Amino acid sequence: MTKAPQAGRVKTRLIPPLTPEEAAELNKCFLRDTTVAISTACRRRPAGEGSKRRLIPKRHASHSEAAIARARGIAVYTPIGAESAYTDVLPADFSLLPQRGDEFGERLYFAVEDLFKCGFESVCLIDSDSPTVPAENFEQAVELLSTSEDRVVLGPSDDGGYYLIGVKKPHRHLFEQIDWSTERVLNQTMQRATEIGVEVKLLPTGYDVDDDASLRRLCNELIGEQGDDSVAPSTRKFLAGLVAQKKL
Repeated sequence: MTKAPQAGRVKTRLIPPLTPEEAAELNKCFLRDTTVAISTACRRRPAGEGSKRRLIPKRHASHSEAAIARARGIAVYTPIGAESAYTDVLPADFSLLPQRGDEFGERLYFAVEDLFKCGFESVCLIDSDSPTVPAENFEQAVELLSTSEDRVVLGPSDDGGYYLIGVKKPHRHLFEQIDWSTERVLNQTMQRATEIGVEVKLLPTGYDVDDDASLRRLCNELIGEQGDDSVAPSTRKFLAGLVAQKKL
């Protein structure tokens, strides 16, 4: 789920300390790191997996795609007309799908509905604010959804929300009566799942970067002495440049 990375329209809660242009560039870095991790998870196959097992659209998959892909990355974006903003940002194996709906919960549900209409067997919605979530988490989500049993997969964020929701069916109730952008989102979503009798599986916890405190946490994690060079490399490089200029 993504908003076009345009200056003044994304990461506005990070302005200041960033300028609108820096915030938009940081958002591009988040997208690059997250989509690369998703693409990596899509390509991985467990030992012994055959070519019949796939999560790409049945109606659109060629035989060769079915043999190499377990899932497919799609950027569900807004606004329509901003497609060029994703040039040189998304991996070549990603597609674009426009968002629809007004309220946030509507946009999430309609994204699920539209992706199932494309022929997917299951769907994960992933935020674009958590660049340090590793490919292994996304791979685990694919595994948990590779079952005939109906279930919901959630990737908790430590602010009480979630960075990922995966579903086997388009359950609208999962996106209703939710206090979005609060610490109650995860618990309320789990309650909605309980109300419709659907099992919930949890992934490892991640965190969103959407304010000054979480940005500084990200800087400390990525460019501190204990930083792992393999985590969020695009974001790391950009933040290192800002630190060198004493902007952070």
